Amino acid sequence: MSSVPVAVVTGSNKGIGFAIVRALCKQFPGDVYLTARDPGRGQEAVAKLQQEGLRALFHQLDIDDLQSIRALRDFLKEKYGGLNVLVNNAGIAFKVHDTAPFAVQAEVTLKTNFFGTRNVCMELLPLMKPYGRVVNVSSMVSSSALGGCSQELQQKFRSDTITEEELVQLMNKFVEDTKKGVHDKEGWPNTAYGVSKIGVTVLSRIQARLLDEKRKGDHILLNACCPGWVRTDMAGPKATKSPDEGAETPVYLALLPSDADAPHGQFVSNKTVRPW
Repeated sequence: MSSVPVAVVTGSNKGIGFAIVRALCKQFPGDVYLTARDPGRGQEAVAKLQQEGLRALFHQLDIDDLQSIRALRDFLKEKYGGLNVLVNNAGIAFKVHDTAPFAVQAEVTLKTNFFGTRNVCMELLPLMKPYGRVVNVSSMVSSSALGGCSQELQQKFRSDTITEEELVQLMNKFVEDTKKGVHDKEGWPNTAYGVSKIGVTVLSRIQARLLDEKRKGDHILLNACCPGWVRTDMAGPKATKSPDEGAETPVYLALLPSDADAPHGQFVSNKTVRPW
């Protein structure tokens, strides 16, 4: 079993994920795994970094596929005895002009962005070693979408005592409400991506609380962050930040020094804790 520290970035063959891997290859003192659903694209991305003189390793990961997540879990357990840094970056967004019905967009978006991310956390968080760092890539859109929720929903999503089960129920309710065509009436905003990222931000707050309760002495720090508006396939060419600039906050959180005790359970943008 290797005693080398290990970092994993989900959905990292392009865009912000790729830029996070590139930065970690330069700054993280251990093995960095670039993951992708498609092994061909993943290997291509690793080769691209190699041309820059950087060494990343590849492991297949599709966060929509529990077997794929568990294969990565077993590999990390066997080879490294755990995990030091996890960056949950994988996510999807429908284009603004997409003609898919809103209910379909809601189901597909939440399946990956919320439920896929949650499954990765369920399988990999138990592997986190002491002083581990977990970064869940959320979005500023989670804040604006929260503002678009009814007062009742806002209260629930801001609650310091909301449980993971309650959050899952709310995320499922959103999908069901869109299918029934009543999501407006039920107080939801008109953005599936925004609701999925509310889920990621609130999940992060819950997970940090659980780490405090169960593993306080392990000094694991877990946060949600917004990379900013970044020029990627997802956000388009007009965005203000380059992928490398978008990677700055996730990388900052992934590399928080071992004597840091904060931020933890926060929503961080431009390396600054934002109110939720």
